[in-house]
Amino acid sequence: MAKNDAFTAGVRPGGLTGSTEIRLLLCYLIKNAAPICRQELETALLDEALVNYFEIGGALEDIVKQGLAEWVDGQYHITPRGDKVAEELAYELPRSGRDRAIRAVLRAQVWNQKSAQYHAELTGLENGRYLVDCMVTGVERDQFNLRLTMPDRQTAELVQQQFVLRGNEVYRLLIEQLTQSEE
Repeated sequence: MAKNDAFTAGVRPGGLTGSTEIRLLLCYLIKNAAPICRQELETALLDEALVNYFEIGGALEDIVKQGLAEWVDGQYHITPRGDKVAEELAYELPRSGRDRAIRAVLRAQVWNQKSAQYHAELTGLENGRYLVDCMVTGVERDQFNLRLTMPDRQTAELVQQQFVLRGNEVYRLLIEQLTQSEE
């Protein structure tokens, strides 16, 4: 009983618990979202509670060993053999799980792309407040820095997350306001 709990811990109903199913799903995701890093796969599958954390790592190692995917420069790429497996067998997986997984992977990839350019760091203050340093990073240096004080950690984390997701809008609006004429 305890072994079964370890394989299903953190997986919601409709998620995948069998190693074959998990490997099929990973092939499908890598085929449709490659190149993709391990963090993006883990974030996506764990956020949707589709797969147990401990199963992801083993399944990724298995598909590389089986020649279904390759690990190149920190990212997974599908091989011709993996492409064939994904094409022929991935549709054996429940559609709702496949669809949730691909949407989650796309969200994780967008997050990683945006967080490379738009990021925010939290610093706790003695009075329980938090500083949120928001930055827009350019090719050679920071293009924009904004420091905000938030009343608590939860609010600071929300601002951090929203700045990563919407930093381009914040930057655009600020530039528009600062460059408008008085007319």
